Amino acid sequence: MDSLTQIVLGAACGEAILGKKIGNKALLFGAIAGTIPDLDVFIGRFLYSNEIQAMAFHRGFMHSILFAILGCFIFGWCTHKLYNTDKRKDTTILKNWIWLFFWALFTHPLLDCFTPYGTQLFAPFSDYRVAFNTISVVDPLYTLPFLFCMIIVMFFNRNNIKRALWLKAGIYISSAYMVFTIINKFYIDSVFKESFKKAGITYTRFSAQPTIFNNILWYGVAETENHYYLTFYSLFDISATADKIITVDKNHHLIDMKDERLKTLTWFSNEYYNITQKEKAGTYRYVDLRYPMLNPEDANTSVFKFMLFNKNKKWDITPFDGKIPTKEDFVKFMERLKGV
Repeated sequence: MDSLTQIVLGAACGEAILGKKIGNKALLFGAIAGTIPDLDVFIGRFLYSNEIQAMAFHRGFMHSILFAILGCFIFGWCTHKLYNTDKRKDTTILKNWIWLFFWALFTHPLLDCFTPYGTQLFAPFSDYRVAFNTISVVDPLYTLPFLFCMIIVMFFNRNNIKRALWLKAGIYISSAYMVFTIINKFYIDSVFKESFKKAGITYTRFSAQPTIFNNILWYGVAETENHYYLTFYSLFDISATADKIITVDKNHHLIDMKDERLKTLTWFSNEYYNITQKEKAGTYRYVDLRYPMLNPEDANTSVFKFMLFNKNKKWDITPFDGKIPTKEDFVKFMERLKGV
């Protein structure tokens, strides 16, 4: 999920492990630990000279169970050595820091697994991307109550029982909301299945996920041999099914996708993508159709679209290429969220 959410979750882990011993500093160390896996965004761009490989590196090994196990000992030992000096000597033990870093490093990718982006939880042994598609990568209803509780925690002495109560409140509220998104996902899947059946679409597979910032408006994409079918459904809709469906041509034949970098790109998209020829020779628009359009009525407002080009016989992408969303697109999004 977004950086703020991971900071809050990491801070909660720090408070749970070391709050009684070092007070608000536990929140700080937990927040720092919770951001470490997302540093792979910067590391990927340092390691790779092209956007495809750098993008694929994110939520890879640094978001794995193995990284959490190895990292907790490395970061825990280093932090303990630096912290356990002078007046702070013997206020904490190495085991405390190992557990703090383990839970912060482990809960980060675990939470990411519930988003549509996908997380390589079992790297480097498998590149399978775990994605439960129950919650958006940014959802204020998950983050803000949790953040509020962690802020309240800071105002109580480390020995005050109310500190633990507010920590539990933050964890329980956010977890209850996550359970709601899981139940909602099962319901929405059934809605989309019935919607495609009603429209006479015999698909080979389909995917559904919530749109950005909420768990009310959902997006579904179904795949057939030559097309994708895109649709939206809001919990506020009067109809029991999604009735407006947009058809998009695959156009997979436009490029030979056997190149290793292109295979990485299609793996990243979980094979939900379409291609269109651009005006400039040798350039194409690649749209990752796992993610919804901002304007539910316009397939061209997809945010996850890239300019795909071949330079020196090597494929690369320019991220988020194309039309910039307009105010009208946001208006259409909000109107659709309110239901039809």
